[in-house]
Amino acid sequence: MDAPVPTSLFDVLDREYAARRAKALAMGGEEKIARRRAAGVLNARERIDRLFDADTFIESGLFTTSSSNPADRDKSACDGKIAGFGKIGGREAAVVSNDFTVMGASSGATNGRKIAHMKRVATQRGVPLVFMGESSGARMPDHMGSRGMGTLLGNDGTQYQRMREVPWVSATLGLSYGSSSWYAVMSDFCVLRKGAVLAVSSSLLASLAIREEVDPQELGGWKLHAEVTGFADAVADSDEEAIDLMKAFLSYLPSHHNEAPPVHAVPAGSGEGMRDIVSHLPASRTQVYDVRKVIRTIVDKDSFFELKPRFGKVGVTGLARLDGRTVGIIANNPLVKGGAMDTEACEKITSFIVLCDSFNIPLVLLVDTPGFVIGTEAERRRAPGKIMNYMNALSLTTVPKLSVILRKSYGQAYLNMGGGKNSDEVAAWPTAEVSFMDPQFAVKVVHGLDPGDDGFADALDRMNRDNAVWDIASMYAVQSVIRPADTRAYLIRMLDVHQLRLTRGVGQHLMRAWPTSF
Repeated sequence: MDAPVPTSLFDVLDREYAARRAKALAMGGEEKIARRRAAGVLNARERIDRLFDADTFIESGLFTTSSSNPADRDKSACDGKIAGFGKIGGREAAVVSNDFTVMGASSGATNGRKIAHMKRVATQRGVPLVFMGESSGARMPDHMGSRGMGTLLGNDGTQYQRMREVPWVSATLGLSYGSSSWYAVMSDFCVLRKGAVLAVSSSLLASLAIREEVDPQELGGWKLHAEVTGFADAVADSDEEAIDLMKAFLSYLPSHHNEAPPVHAVPAGSGEGMRDIVSHLPASRTQVYDVRKVIRTIVDKDSFFELKPRFGKVGVTGLARLDGRTVGIIANNPLVKGGAMDTEACEKITSFIVLCDSFNIPLVLLVDTPGFVIGTEAERRRAPGKIMNYMNALSLTTVPKLSVILRKSYGQAYLNMGGGKNSDEVAAWPTAEVSFMDPQFAVKVVHGLDPGDDGFADALDRMNRDNAVWDIASMYAVQSVIRPADTRAYLIRMLDVHQLRLTRGVGQHLMRAWPTSF
């Protein structure tokens, strides 16, 4: 029989445990943490506290340190990346929160294994994965030379594979280079805090490469990614707001791709504005309006969560709820370019279609477009390819698709917005017009007449009569003509009809490997 271990030994081990734990929790030290606090920026652990329900976080890898360079072990608490699991609104999630106070949250061998573990567990157990990015990039001493490259990079062929088994969300909350940027653009939702930078490498390295000074915000600031690249789905003024936006986004999605999205209670007052919804449309077909007012009237009160509002603004995309159920909204916005869709709108809508189909979210398309932007610049921006990518994504979608034509639906855009059986149901308001092109252009092409020419007004009147919704409804190419005030009730009822009963709300996910960053 073994002799009992002296109590004093347990005391020694407990003291060592407490000391090591305190060192890990201290991160990069009080001085660095205080500087962040003075700047109004949360540290990595405060971000985790904001993300998860109280007292639900369980850490993975608390005692990790740098494994490549023994000299770094005493100054590399958690190896600069804090990982673990917690609950968001009662549902499990995994997190990797970069700690910039420790070696700039640079990528090394140990923290790479932590990320891989979080990805593996999230995928296998069906929980969303959250990245809170802020990193100086690769840890240069570890990565330099052929041995460094062979040891640390490229040893996992699935490192950057994305099959959309679970939602990924990311927040870029500071200087973010290298893999921190990669995971941001691979995510289903990416929010940038103002002042943060998302780029391939630092402005210093970029300056050295091109031999001229590079401004960090021009290199990868929020305006670039919100308005030009489209990588930013949302922009936040603070860490707290960015984290709250990630939590809000996840509330619309299922935890994994093999379940339907959660159902929420319907807020009081939902649908109250439906009887006056037609007032959002101007009397003249040539006048513009903001389709987002129509969207907010139709969906559950305060449930519209717009994505990429500053990019491809002629197209509106966002998540919302109808009778408590998550839906994806795609709408043309006549307020911008008269609703004529450009290549940026095509990219934005295509990306959104893939998101919704991957996570079993039905699509609602609100149609008012004169077609696609045409001309030399559109062709240079590869308009045919963008239009067909969009069309292909819509064709591969296996979640329910419901289209409502509010006003104009012309040309190829008629198909891209769900016409021609590219939606499960197509309804139209009595104000709808459907044709191959704008009637004024048609008069010019068919009759050679311009506005002001003799006979132009009569020819235009005939073209406009031919566009009316009743002819297309009579041949059943539009399944329903509905009063505007009935739109919300119609969509809710059709979602009942078309829900995926046989698969418990789960689609086929034919686009699960579609590239995440266009």
